[in-house]
Amino acid sequence: MKKINVITLGCSKNTVDSEHLMARLAAAGYTVAHDSDRTDARTVVINTCGFIGDAKQESIEMILRAVGAKRAGRIDRLFVIGCLSERYADELRTEIPEVDDYFGARSWEGIVRTLGGVEGEALNTERHLTTPKHYAYLKISEGCNWMCGYCAIPLIRGRHVSVPMEELEEEARKLAAAGVKELIVIAQDTTYYGIDLYGRRMLAELLRRLCRIDGIVWVRLHYAYPAAFPDDVIEAMAAEPKICKYLDIPFQHISDAQLAAMLRRHTKAEALALIGRLRGAIPDLALRTTLLVGYPGETEADFAELCDFVRTVRFERLGVFAYSEEEGTHSALRLRDDVPEEVKQARVERIMALQRDIAASLNAARVGRTERVVIDSRQGDFYVGRSQYDSPEVDQEILILAAGRRLLRGHFYDVRITDAADYDLYGRAE
Repeated sequence: MKKINVITLGCSKNTVDSEHLMARLAAAGYTVAHDSDRTDARTVVINTCGFIGDAKQESIEMILRAVGAKRAGRIDRLFVIGCLSERYADELRTEIPEVDDYFGARSWEGIVRTLGGVEGEALNTERHLTTPKHYAYLKISEGCNWMCGYCAIPLIRGRHVSVPMEELEEEARKLAAAGVKELIVIAQDTTYYGIDLYGRRMLAELLRRLCRIDGIVWVRLHYAYPAAFPDDVIEAMAAEPKICKYLDIPFQHISDAQLAAMLRRHTKAEALALIGRLRGAIPDLALRTTLLVGYPGETEADFAELCDFVRTVRFERLGVFAYSEEEGTHSALRLRDDVPEEVKQARVERIMALQRDIAASLNAARVGRTERVVIDSRQGDFYVGRSQYDSPEVDQEILILAAGRRLLRGHFYDVRITDAADYDLYGRAE
């Protein structure tokens, strides 16, 4: 029986890789399940994450659980792909030899050959969606050239490589034909798109082309690097009604000393100027950022400056991480991890306490507004939806009482916001 269970860990970029792999296996005649506990598939593929310590540990634990299933006779073959095996294949082969083979993040196509799958350019734009069918991630490039001091992604995924625009358009059209209404554009740095293929940044042109695809209602932009942010992307976001008034732009820090130590390639003044341009051109823009605290050399003064930044900018969405040393990176090789772990965690908590108050205030200001909402699911007594200001899985939700009117998953409704919590809204479909 040709059945395979593909298990995906890590980020949305891994999700896209798994979906491309599953399409190739399906084309070869396999019945493919995703993250399923109910399948009787005798072959398992685990797509791993190797970005930070917690993600590595999760991947290793998943591999060991699958090894246990293999020893117990519940599965016959086990393969590991993705970032963890890209970095640590030799060590993994030694420590966990029960895995049949390991394939990296840049060579995972090899598993297609191993499993007798189908290769060829005709399948480059085929996907086996694992997200709810009304939204999908569109990965527009691979790798990264920035080499930030803390980040292992260039070591794992290599240098930036853009996907040709025509290929992305074809993939997006196929997704739209399959019922996808929201495209979430992702890459390690989306703003760098096109430089290697066309000699200049082409993200704005790509966004405009995606907006012209029938069936697509929302186009959402993630992972935009702040340095040299293209002004034509701001113009496209302001002008194109299909582009969500939402931007995920990881600033990481604001202290010039920390930005320089992190090799971030921009200054505090440039970051604040960019935020001013964005909000000036797109007044209702929801900005999402991620911050990194406890980086080597971060002083109390640096951290206080970061807190002031959070208070002043009032990001609509914010996440914060404590620094963890990643071998082979600039910071691991040249800097001393000198901020105690308890200080790192305290700083995480202080930032999130600030953000909780900001989020509650911003949410309260939305009560009484009517917003366009897409329904993602039903959970208990509520339909769960999102506005254009929220991305799936990482942002807040709008909860709508299910009593009375029936709402359909993947459909859009006008919803009046009736109440607000710190990280959720409540509404009534009109």
